[in-house]
Amino acid sequence: MFARLAVTLAVATIAVPAVASEPVLLHAAGSLRTALTEVAGAFEAASGKRVQAKYGPSGTLKDEIAGGAHAEVFASANMEHPQALATAGKSGPVVLFARNRLCALVRPGLAVEPATILDRMLDATVKLGTSTPRADPSGDYAWEVFRKADRLRPGAFAALEEKALRLTGRPNAPSAPPGRTIYGALVAAGKADIFLTYCTSAREAQTQNSSQQIVPLPVELAVGADYGLTVLNGSSPQAYEFAMFIRPARAGKAWLRCAGAAAIGGTHAKGPFQRAIKQAVKMLIVARRRWR
Repeated sequence: MFARLAVTLAVATIAVPAVASEPVLLHAAGSLRTALTEVAGAFEAASGKRVQAKYGPSGTLKDEIAGGAHAEVFASANMEHPQALATAGKSGPVVLFARNRLCALVRPGLAVEPATILDRMLDATVKLGTSTPRADPSGDYAWEVFRKADRLRPGAFAALEEKALRLTGRPNAPSAPPGRTIYGALVAAGKADIFLTYCTSAREAQTQNSSQQIVPLPVELAVGADYGLTVLNGSSPQAYEFAMFIRPARAGKAWLRCAGAAAIGGTHAKGPFQRAIKQAVKMLIVARRRWR
């Protein structure tokens, strides 16, 4: 199946020859900005090929791509969005390339620990910040936390959904100040007392706001995040090369420098997705030489 897919990708790309100097067009989840900026820099240094990145909520990026926006590599904070593009025939196979999890970023002075996090989230005097569901997987994961809370305390889902402040992920959401994460900035500005966000994002916010707290969610509320990668049909050979370059070990090492994320093991790095991409790249290179 993957061999046939590689042939399809190659044929689709041959029809529109790419210029070698054109950058790889990367659309990626905002939570990947730090890690993929580092990975892209390493790729550029190693290959001499440029990467042009656009970061944002994965759901919004998926809708843009589905609507015709030009993109080549899509790295999402969930598996659902890239799989939707693959199902629609717009991209190749989807690979799970990294994992994250949700944490609570907490303002200074608010007494919170894993055992009391649900009490604080339900407290009417505490401002609870989240991202926007459907537009941003971070919001979807927060709602999953709410559903788990409801199993522990019936009625908690309705209460949390009603009070949650959807501060990021929406079209008119505030932008992060230069050199700062939006989550730490919002907590510092008093917009949220507790912000449910990715652990990597919370760790980055804490490095910029040392008095902010990171509280892990207890097991009964814990939610993990699976990150998916796909290459859009008609992409350039360098896009496939970059997708191969974002292999789990490299992306994971970059994330671990931020803390809180995990790479996927080596079996995925050598799985059918990577084999299909390698075969497609070889076929593309041979075909383009014949076309010259």
